[in-house]
Amino acid sequence: MTTTVDVLVIGAGFAGVYSTIHADRAGYSVLGIEAGSEVGGTWYWNRYPGARCDVESLDYSYSFDPELENEWRWSERYATQPEILRYFQFVADRFDVRRHYRFNERVTAAAWDEAAQRWSVTTDAGDTISAQWLIMATGSLSNPNLPDIAGRDSFAGETYLTAMWPEEAPDFTGKRVAVIGTGSSGVQSVPHFARQAAEVVVYQRSANYSVPAFNRELTDEEWEASRPTLAERRAISWAGGAGSPWNSHPVPFDEVPQDERDAVFAEAWERGGVLFGKAFAEQTVREDINDAARVYFEARLADIVTDPQTRSDLTPTDHAIGTKRICTDSGYYQTFNEEHVHLVNLRREPITEITADGIRTAEAMREHDVIVYATGFDALTGALSAINPIGRDGRSLAAEWADGPQTLLGLMVPGFPNMFTLNGPGSPSVLSNMALTSEQQGAWALRAIADATAAGHTSIEPRDDAAAAWTAHVVAVGDRTLFGNAPSWYTGANIAGKKRVFLPYLGGFANYTAQCTAAADKGYEGFVLSTASTAAVPASV
Repeated sequence: MTTTVDVLVIGAGFAGVYSTIHADRAGYSVLGIEAGSEVGGTWYWNRYPGARCDVESLDYSYSFDPELENEWRWSERYATQPEILRYFQFVADRFDVRRHYRFNERVTAAAWDEAAQRWSVTTDAGDTISAQWLIMATGSLSNPNLPDIAGRDSFAGETYLTAMWPEEAPDFTGKRVAVIGTGSSGVQSVPHFARQAAEVVVYQRSANYSVPAFNRELTDEEWEASRPTLAERRAISWAGGAGSPWNSHPVPFDEVPQDERDAVFAEAWERGGVLFGKAFAEQTVREDINDAARVYFEARLADIVTDPQTRSDLTPTDHAIGTKRICTDSGYYQTFNEEHVHLVNLRREPITEITADGIRTAEAMREHDVIVYATGFDALTGALSAINPIGRDGRSLAAEWADGPQTLLGLMVPGFPNMFTLNGPGSPSVLSNMALTSEQQGAWALRAIADATAAGHTSIEPRDDAAAAWTAHVVAVGDRTLFGNAPSWYTGANIAGKKRVFLPYLGGFANYTAQCTAAADKGYEGFVLSTASTAAVPASV
């Protein structure tokens, strides 16, 4: 069966749902394909215990409809996965989004037809979709990473992946649970496992910085007080560096007396989570400021973890604080004070194999009933490369990106006409509030479609040289900070064999938005707009 539409949207997270709503509003025929059975994107799949957003719920929602904002009421400062999923369902109901989607269907291939000026996309249902415009809203963190460990498939017990947690929550009561990975999902889930399990052993390759969420319920008084200020809060967020209303301390680090700096760090600590990473301006640029933040963190950690060796193992040593995403936890470090919770430092004691009974390291064999892989994602490029679209002249995206992704503004790829890569490499994506970045990205794509169509063009794509210049700029901006040297998923360091290059744009959300708008206002500077008769002109022209 072949379905023909104007716009095909792949994914039903923030970017996909926004794009679908607004493509329909603009009068295009639109179809969405989603591998899950419901809207929600990452918040559909990541339903592990403790999953919670690290952006305050007041900010983590769509801003395009004031009535929508007033009709939804968040219950906590930092929303949990179930509540965020309910928000997506609420949005889908309100705008009748599901009628546009095919759920439980996964895209298996996509190829550009130069003669037809359309994309031909196939799915695992055996269907083909022909679309002039392809919006890849596949998510920045949606391609799970399951490490290749010797004997992994021989384990006889229960195995789970946090990124694909079952809808019916498993019961770990009385069981011996192993958790491999201490990124955000491990940090959030370990305290919950510890409340049920007879034993929890956490296998840590790299220690991460985590700051308490200081989460709380939003009282009716707080909620009502937030309503009159919401428009201003949104305006500040859109004009900010990370899509939120929080800024660094207004007085530069050098001008704050040394004996008063801890008070600034303490205030940022009480804000919770990732916000500690911006206590002072240039905290992830200057080593001296970052060192001061690190010293403050280590003092707080010493107040929490009682065992000196465990505390030492939990202390990061391979990256500056904030250059890997600071985790947001609820009792993570305190959990290691419990007698039935143990930490294995894989730097000192690496895993040698997984057996039918458990996990063998260089020093011991530990038996487990359950293994949980909290091992993260092939971020930013993984989901796109897995589909591996084939562009003009047979160009394969996976091959084109083998030495690192090339994009223009993180929105389009040379040689792949009419394909928009929302929240992909080269855009702020994971370094900003994804609710707002998704609006910005979706709105830009739909404006480009409308402008190209109105001018009689059938395709748009970046020039090779313009994409190369933008990609070099993305890397240069990252290298001017402490981020560039951190072995993080921002650089693909968590994926064996992946080219190390800084992937997201670190130049600030508002600055990035302005550059995208300027490019469109200047007639899509750096892009080639073609008609059917001239579309074969190479993208390097």
